[in-house]
Amino acid sequence: MAVESLNSTETGRLPTPPDRLDSSVAITSGRLLFVDNIRWTMVILVLTMHATDTYSPFGNWYYTDRGDPSLGTVVFFAIYQSFLQAFFMGLLFFVAGYFTMQAWRRKNAAAFIRGRFVRLGIPTLLYMLLIGPLTQYFLSHTWGTGGFAHQWLTHLFDGQWLSETGPMWFCAALFIFSLAFVAIQKVRRPALPPAKNLPGRGAIVAFIIGLSVSTFLVRIISPENKSFLNVHLGDFPQYILMFSVGIVAYRGAWLARISHPLAVRWSVGSLLFSIPLLAILIFARGSAQVDRQAFDGGYNFVSAIKCLWEAFVCFGMSVGLLAWYRRAFDHQSAWTKYLSDNAFAVYLFHPPVLIAIALTLRGLSAPALVKDLMLSLGACVATFALSGVIFRRLPLLRNIL
Repeated sequence: MAVESLNSTETGRLPTPPDRLDSSVAITSGRLLFVDNIRWTMVILVLTMHATDTYSPFGNWYYTDRGDPSLGTVVFFAIYQSFLQAFFMGLLFFVAGYFTMQAWRRKNAAAFIRGRFVRLGIPTLLYMLLIGPLTQYFLSHTWGTGGFAHQWLTHLFDGQWLSETGPMWFCAALFIFSLAFVAIQKVRRPALPPAKNLPGRGAIVAFIIGLSVSTFLVRIISPENKSFLNVHLGDFPQYILMFSVGIVAYRGAWLARISHPLAVRWSVGSLLFSIPLLAILIFARGSAQVDRQAFDGGYNFVSAIKCLWEAFVCFGMSVGLLAWYRRAFDHQSAWTKYLSDNAFAVYLFHPPVLIAIALTLRGLSAPALVKDLMLSLGACVATFALSGVIFRRLPLLRNIL
C-alpha cells in the first residue's frame, strides 16, 4: 500500500530493518497483509459512522432520519461516535505516512506527484463534480431547485464545489500532505540515519501531550463543529502528526521491529489512562453548569480534557490495532482479499448507496439503534457487492479504483 492508504493497488513492502525482524511478522509475497486488513476495517467503520450520522443527534450528513431517541440511545451514539472519531482517521493517516517514503524512494518528484494525483486527485474530483452532486440533488434533496443542470453549473462556477468533497476530504488532504512532503524533501538537509531503538516512554508521553496540546490550541481558534472547505481544522493536528509519525516509523521499520508484548503494554496503558478522562467528560456532559459548546473547543477545561482523552485513545487504539492485526490477521482468505481490493471503491461510492437504503428504511417503525444496525449492514453488503460487480469493472474507473 502506498501513500493512498485506502487504495490496494500499491501495497507496502517491509523495509529491511536495522535490527532483526520480529518473528511474529509474516511476509507473504512482500505484502503487509495485516495493514490491508486494517485498511478495509477502517473503511467499514467510516461507513458505520455515516450510517450512525443518519439517526444520531450528533454529526452532519447529507440525509438524516432523526426522531426522539431515548437517553440510552443518545449516550450510546455520543460514546460510539466520539470514540471512533478519536482514532480511525488518524490511523489511516499514519498508515498513509508509513508508505509515503517508500513510494517516494521508487520515483522521482514528478512521477510521485503524478501517481498521487491519479490515485487521490482524480477520484476526489470525480466525487466533487459528479457523485456528490448526484447524491445531493436526487437522493438527499439538499441541493436547491431549478433543475440539476442549473444547480450543477451554479455548483461549478460559484466555487462551492471546493467545499463538496464529502468523505473524499481525506484523499484531498492526503494529496496536499504529499505535496508538502515533496517540498520538504527538496529543501531539507540529507536525512539522518534511522534510529536503532524504538521510541521510549518519554517520547510516547511527549507525543501524546504534544498531540493534545496542539489540538486544544487549534480548537480555540477553530472549534470542532466548524468546517472550512469541508474539513474540520480542529482535527488536523492529529492527522498531521500521525502522518508525520508514519513517515518516521517507516524509516525505523517500527511495524516490523516492535514486539507484540511491548505494543500491547503501550496500547493498554494508554487506554487505561483514557478511562478516567472519559468519566469526567460524561459527568460534564450531564452537568447543567457546563456549556455544551465547550466540548467543541475554546479556552476551557472541558476542551482540554477532551483533547487529552482523544490523544490517549488515538495512540492506544492505533498501536493496539496494529499489534493485534499483525499477530492475528497477517493473512487473507478469498473474502478478505475481496474486501481489501474493493475498499477504496466502497469509500468513494458509499454515500449514495447508504442514503438510498436509508430512504427505504424511512417508514420502518423501529428504534434508532436497530435502524442504524440495519443500515450499516445493508450499505456495507450492497456497496462491496456493487464495487466488485460494477464499479471496478468500468473501463474509466478501473485504473483509479
